[in-house]
Amino acid sequence: MRSVVLTTVAALAALSAIATAQAGRGSGNPEVTIPAGAQCPPGMTEIRPRRCQAPQAPAPSILDYRPRSTLVTKVTPVPRAKYPVIDFHGHPGGLLQSAEGLATLKAAMDSLNLQLMVAAESMTGERITRTLDLVRNSPLKDRVAVFAGIDLNNVGPGWAERAVGRLEADVKAGAIGIGEVGKNFGLSTRKADGTRLRLDDPELDPIWQAAARLGLPVFIHTADPAEFFKPIDYSNERWLELALFPGRRFPEDRFPAFDSLMAERDNLFRRHPRTTFVTAHLGWQANDLGRLSKILDLPNVYTEVGAVLYDIGRQPRAAHDFFVRYQDKILFGKDSFQPEEYPYYWRVFETRDDYFDYYRDYHAFWKLYGIDLPDPVLKKIYYQNALKITKGLPQAGWPR
Repeated sequence: MRSVVLTTVAALAALSAIATAQAGRGSGNPEVTIPAGAQCPPGMTEIRPRRCQAPQAPAPSILDYRPRSTLVTKVTPVPRAKYPVIDFHGHPGGLLQSAEGLATLKAAMDSLNLQLMVAAESMTGERITRTLDLVRNSPLKDRVAVFAGIDLNNVGPGWAERAVGRLEADVKAGAIGIGEVGKNFGLSTRKADGTRLRLDDPELDPIWQAAARLGLPVFIHTADPAEFFKPIDYSNERWLELALFPGRRFPEDRFPAFDSLMAERDNLFRRHPRTTFVTAHLGWQANDLGRLSKILDLPNVYTEVGAVLYDIGRQPRAAHDFFVRYQDKILFGKDSFQPEEYPYYWRVFETRDDYFDYYRDYHAFWKLYGIDLPDPVLKKIYYQNALKITKGLPQAGWPR
């Protein structure tokens, strides 16, 4: 009798263990079985192959889940860049409008080893003259340069002559390039007849030809990340940013497709081989370096790294190899002027550090890794490539 009882108890214990395992180690929560390759239902996660279960505790929102990493790794603070830097994509904004602002800008630049900033503020006319007068009479003389802007609205009869004349006047006043040509070009800018202005519109040829004749690089921002053109659902890795800033969405019923804009941009670059173009933000193709490489293979096309560190730093081996391969085509640029964010770039470019935070959660919920660029590559990206393509920049006094 005793043996029967023991056998029964053992059997019940075994069944209980099986049931517990199936319920997820004692959670008591029901499971759902899914086909191979399928996703778990909303609110559940895969605890074993093809087995989904919901947590017992309420799940936090994406805003509140902030796990502390237990990984112990080398930490290499890099408050100053190893070599002097030209920020080719500067937006100092109001800091250029007063002596006090310029003093604030200088202090930040000095602390970062930012030797020169190109104000890519699309200036023209009196604004260029006023800004450069302030700079030339400040401690930042020879450390701030400006790009000229082009008004691309209402392109039509007579536009080209006016635009070229205005550009020539801006260059005479001290502009050293064109830009930043904003993302509205291609997305929403309209011609005089009301149609969308394509990036490769032949009516724009005279301005790009003038840039070549005057030796000016054209700094152009086309589109935005491809995910901004996709539905805002839970598979979109930029969901949080789009939920925070709905105006950054470009739904297909109102805007051209991302791939269409890329095709127009690339056609523009090919149509004007004598004009030097710098495509901003790694062309919004840092997530697809193979695709970006095709456009960088054009002799007249360069790019810069502003606001895409989150893509560079999450693929350290591929990014390292890409930067080495295209070391003559990549420039440093930051975009938004937030001094505390620059050291993240230095750390990614100059170290081998693993798994460290990015500076804006809504851009990226993943971590960054250092890509450990060789010194000759750092020099090219930090300042040599900008000097090479922008003859109006001070050419003397840089490290060899």
